[in-house]
Amino acid sequence: MSISRKGHVQELTSATLVEPEVDGSAGASGRPSFRSEKTAVEDAGPVPDSPRSFEEKDQRDARPPMIFVPPKNDNRCLILCFDGTGDSFDADNSNIVNFVSALKKDERSKQMVYYQSGIGTYGGKMSSPAANKISLTLDAMIAWNLDLHVMAGYEFLMQNYTANDRICMFGFSRGAYIARSLAGMIHKVGLLPVDNHQQVPFAYRMYTRADAVGWAQSNAFKKAFSNDVHIDFIGVWDTVDSVGLIPRRLPFTTSNTIVRTFRHAVSLDEHRTKFKANLWNLPNEQEKDMGISHTVPATPAPNPNPNRRTPKFRATLPFAKPHFKTSNESDEDVEQTKYETYFVQRQHHKTRPTDVLEVWFAGCHCDVGGGSVPNDTRNSLARIPLRWMIRECFKADTGILFDAIRLQELGLDPATLYPFVLPRPPPLPVEKKQTLPKPQGWLRRLLSGKKIKDEFTMAAELEDKPLEKPRPGMEEEEELKDALSPVYDQLHLNPVWWILEFIPFTFRYQHEGQWVTEFGANFGRARKIPHQHPPQKAQANHKPPANLHIHRSVKMRKAAGYLNRARFYSDPIWVD
Repeated sequence: MSISRKGHVQELTSATLVEPEVDGSAGASGRPSFRSEKTAVEDAGPVPDSPRSFEEKDQRDARPPMIFVPPKNDNRCLILCFDGTGDSFDADNSNIVNFVSALKKDERSKQMVYYQSGIGTYGGKMSSPAANKISLTLDAMIAWNLDLHVMAGYEFLMQNYTANDRICMFGFSRGAYIARSLAGMIHKVGLLPVDNHQQVPFAYRMYTRADAVGWAQSNAFKKAFSNDVHIDFIGVWDTVDSVGLIPRRLPFTTSNTIVRTFRHAVSLDEHRTKFKANLWNLPNEQEKDMGISHTVPATPAPNPNPNRRTPKFRATLPFAKPHFKTSNESDEDVEQTKYETYFVQRQHHKTRPTDVLEVWFAGCHCDVGGGSVPNDTRNSLARIPLRWMIRECFKADTGILFDAIRLQELGLDPATLYPFVLPRPPPLPVEKKQTLPKPQGWLRRLLSGKKIKDEFTMAAELEDKPLEKPRPGMEEEEELKDALSPVYDQLHLNPVWWILEFIPFTFRYQHEGQWVTEFGANFGRARKIPHQHPPQKAQANHKPPANLHIHRSVKMRKAAGYLNRARFYSDPIWVD
């Protein structure tokens, strides 16, 4: 028996999770143990060949065996996780670290997990510590070493991918852009066979080259050296455009047909100038029809005059002269979109539309992607998009194996996710006496005198905390507490960010199916939600934007007096 959910089929099995109980074998930790009709227990390690006394065993053996949901998968999962700028495992972990902590990591034949700390935490080898420090600083500011981050993820896939593996990518902030760039690189130049390390930098240069020669070379390189692979799932938290000193869109970062499922949690309240949302591109009808009847020559036309410089290769393309253009679109973006569309249409295999869902959440950048509160904080806004993303992994039938105990710690009941995803109950009502906490500012934080504990102290405290037994409605209780948690606005917490608000930058967004480019200072203005009219400009036949999905926790927060910065002017689709 199977059920279909959003175009994906999920197989029902006889393995059903029942309410967990703590049995006598749970050990000193007191962690609950899931029971199932079918055994879903994986041994922590192989049985030693030589007999040993029980006294010599590590005390960790006393812990109950780990239970994973689903208990098995049909295809191995290769999971790549890219952290946000300056983020790594520390005292205030992001949702990327929390997501990785919930994954099965002890059986390569079933699942492999690759974690990459954020931009600005590591870079290329420099000649001196001072030069290395400068490199890391530039990396954090303008993604100086973006190529190193993308190529490192590419090499992980090159070394480990085998036929029928499922590739899943996750990222936050600039790490989200890295994940999307890596998927774009795989689409444009393919995935090299194992051990072709010397070819990777060359392949990356071809990927980033956006002129006609680069596109033609990429196509030939892909046919000669690479394998065609697909990306099963991309899940990102608040992708931003703040990449590079001179903003330039890399190929296939806003639309990619080799991606089966794309999920994006977006911030409603982030309003810094270098943190504009990088949304999935919704192609208009003209973009969909580009290049259907054209062919691209493999080499430039011969030059009859050897003393004359060879003309640019793009002049030989049938669509070199734009056949459509609006005053709002830049030549570079129009040309890049044409190349991408034409590249896809020339592929021999059939493509299908990506299942795209972008959902807006309350809070600023780190309230969506995590990292705004110490690790020992029970409730925060960032837990809501984390749970939503995990649920989407189950809905899309990715086969990703999660630690059931860790899911409980994040406020999820595994029995509602497997063997199939149960509909969520209605949200708990917000009582009139419940109000939002005061905004966190740098002066309030300074006067409070609170000190952040180091990660070792918090780890010791968390190890001894009893784990709450899952019960019906537990997630809804956690959701209500999380929805009413404070917002951490960096323009209030760190006034230095205001310097950039008075510097003119270029902004791009979609409006009425076209790309609009604006130049000017931001002055702390809110993000713009695309594809909608303000009420005074709405037309009689205007329809709400098809991509306007708002998480239901926003409605809960609004009941307590919340006003979102990014405005939406029509009734959105409320998402569970």
